[in-house]
Amino acid sequence: MSPILEISDLSVAYRTPAGDVRAVEQVSLTLNAGEVVGLCGESGSGKSTLAYGATRLLRPPALITGGSVRYHGRRITHGGAPADILTLSRRELHALRWREIAIVFQSAMNALNPVLRVRNQLLDAVQAHLRLPGDEARDKVAGLLDLVGIPRDRLRSYPHELSGGMRQRVMIAMALASDPEVVIMDEPTTALDVVVQRDILAQIVELKETLGFAICFITHDLSLLLELADRIAVMYAGRLLETGSSQAIMRDPAHPYTRGLLNSFPSLHGPRRELVGIPGSPPDLRDPLPGCPFAPRCAHAVPACGAVDMTLEPWSGPASAPAEHLTACPIVTPEASRKEVLS
Repeated sequence: MSPILEISDLSVAYRTPAGDVRAVEQVSLTLNAGEVVGLCGESGSGKSTLAYGATRLLRPPALITGGSVRYHGRRITHGGAPADILTLSRRELHALRWREIAIVFQSAMNALNPVLRVRNQLLDAVQAHLRLPGDEARDKVAGLLDLVGIPRDRLRSYPHELSGGMRQRVMIAMALASDPEVVIMDEPTTALDVVVQRDILAQIVELKETLGFAICFITHDLSLLLELADRIAVMYAGRLLETGSSQAIMRDPAHPYTRGLLNSFPSLHGPRRELVGIPGSPPDLRDPLPGCPFAPRCAHAVPACGAVDMTLEPWSGPASAPAEHLTACPIVTPEASRKEVLS
């Protein structure tokens, strides 16, 4: 598979009077064309900051302190080389957003303007990026609602007149208006009940298969990603702790934090088991500890964890391909991992 978006050693900090909050620290992640990559971690782990930093949507006091973000798009070329999003001019950046990389924001009710009808908001998006004449733009907007399964008579509705699921579908339609190659979805189903959530996810999968775009899906719900994503990246305290295929993550988790996430939700099959939470709290990112940031909460922690450089290395578990399954934990062996998961 060919890469469409490459994030390399990206670091983001928030400037505060008490010191910089290092929200993202040297994170590298690749999204391939037509692929679904899930970005998982608890609240405050840096998932959304990573995505918004990569697309330069962060505002002060946020500051990108290092790294590069290369986009291999079919409509934006720099002499045949990929475009580095972090160095694009404002005009080039405007051409990139929504035309090439679109975002479905976390709260549809907050993202939609409450005093404008759905039709007007979709028309604004279409005309801003595609510059279609009036009749074509209106036909395009109606077609977008058809695409996400909303009746056309809802074009005259205000956001508060729609259900949560329909508002989320409107946001998905807006994101797909200009046929982007990458869609970033920031917890698009968090506020929805499980039935509507499943319908939205089924719609997302169908649209991806039909239109061929790649997805970066951000959520704190690892169980959801196990069904949806091709690959999963696990973040904690601004660091990437583990990446691998969804099957490898489910059957052969490499990092203790990943195993903690897997043990935090019940299985639909097999015997009942006690759910175990992860003790402790995330570290203060104004003064991060050396080594592994998860060490203070980890049952496997040893003194050597304080010197781990957090480089992702191949994991040699039986259900994993070492070249594709990477972990930042060199301490826990595959044998210990399987024993803990089975217990």
